[in-house]
Amino acid sequence: MDDFGADVFVNRDDPIPTIILDGSTPPRPRTPDTPTEFSDVETPSNRRKGLRGRFSAFKEKAKIQDQLIEKLLAQVVPMDDAQIPEDEPPPKGGSPGVVRPNFNLTTMSNNFRRFNSRIGVVFVFQARAIRLLSWRQPTHTLSFLTIYTFVCLDPYLLPLLPLTILLLCVLVPNFIARHPAAEFSLSSEQAIGYSPHGPPLAPAITVKPVKELSRDFFRNMRDLQNSMEDFSQLHDGIIKLVVPRTNFSDEALSSALFVSLFAVCLFMSVAANVLPWRLIFLTLGWVVTCMGHPAIQRQLQTAHEKHIHPQEEKARSLVGKWVERDIVLDSAAETREVEIFELQHLSGAGEWEAWLFSASPYDPLSPGRIARDKPIGTRFFEDVLPPQGWEWSEKKWALDLWSREWVEERIITGVEVETEGERWVYDIYDEQAVEKVGVIEPPVPGKGKEKEKSKAPPLKPSWEEGEDGDGRRGEWRRRRWVRLVKRKNLPEVPT
Repeated sequence: MDDFGADVFVNRDDPIPTIILDGSTPPRPRTPDTPTEFSDVETPSNRRKGLRGRFSAFKEKAKIQDQLIEKLLAQVVPMDDAQIPEDEPPPKGGSPGVVRPNFNLTTMSNNFRRFNSRIGVVFVFQARAIRLLSWRQPTHTLSFLTIYTFVCLDPYLLPLLPLTILLLCVLVPNFIARHPAAEFSLSSEQAIGYSPHGPPLAPAITVKPVKELSRDFFRNMRDLQNSMEDFSQLHDGIIKLVVPRTNFSDEALSSALFVSLFAVCLFMSVAANVLPWRLIFLTLGWVVTCMGHPAIQRQLQTAHEKHIHPQEEKARSLVGKWVERDIVLDSAAETREVEIFELQHLSGAGEWEAWLFSASPYDPLSPGRIARDKPIGTRFFEDVLPPQGWEWSEKKWALDLWSREWVEERIITGVEVETEGERWVYDIYDEQAVEKVGVIEPPVPGKGKEKEKSKAPPLKPSWEEGEDGDGRRGEWRRRRWVRLVKRKNLPEVPT
């Protein structure tokens, strides 16, 4: 008597139909209805007498089910070679949040069984929605369109809709189940209507998960399998339709789409407040719902084969001509100028020796010079490579003859600029800073301001011009070389 009147909410409707997209691969064959060996029939283990026999039967049933699910998942996810990363740890000082367990085959099988025994309500809703939109019962579809019309004409009724559904579709059926109508034979002469008075006569409706390895359990597995195929077909269809037109593999077509969407955005930003949105949504809802009627579907299919399909190529050719005529792409590759500094060091014999080619001029007040780090670069000109994603646009490097300009742009001080000849930029020799280049003496406490001012080095000009070249110079000199690069065309990756 415990199960009297208890209704288990599972999928007892027809199988969910498959979404088939044109041009896509055909779906895999559906799993047929559950065979008789999966039905709830008595087995020898279930016929054992006593509590021990029932416990052993349940244990054996759960063991077989665990082995079946684990073997199925082991074929999909090989755990021998798989490296599954753990969840990222929470940041220091932050809230730990929800700790999610890592992938585990046993946990996965348990969660799959629990999920499959409770997913029937989703398939029931899906089947009823398909039945409603396919006009299997026209009165139900027309009632839906009537409610939809009222909501579109008066959007303030939208918050009332879920409350009404809760009252009429949940509370009223549950109350009637607790207070069923009295049963009378056909020969009864008394016509007694429904009366809600009196104590409840039946148990309340409960929502329970379906039993594992039962007929309804395998129905849910069937519909879950078919829903995964539907999602895969829908996903592949959307990717095939959207991605080639938006990923700029065809730059002219993607640019035309960008211009069109930008124009639509400008129009909507101005005219969105004057459009009749109630009428638009009302018309769209009626059109979409009426397209599900079998008679209209047959007419649409005939019209598509006779009128729309022959005009598709013509429409594509018109769009292609518009794109080719009005969308102008910049075919020339982007070019930039790169620079490199040739550094030379003064040897003990008073001769300049080639040192390396560096991206930094290594001037007296550069961070590397102050920290007394060696300059970083390459020894030979041929080892200088273009930036990543670029290639050389010119065959040779060119000497920058405007040395004064790049010195002033970088606000380099303590150097001597050569305006003629090889355009070297020399360090100015400083006897007081021969061994203390870039070292700042810390202030001595207790000294006066006048004594500190007397120790300050004299200010030097931002640059100087070399004339005779007889003056003493520092230990480093550099000059600037430039070369043009262009952006490299990456080869298209085949899909």
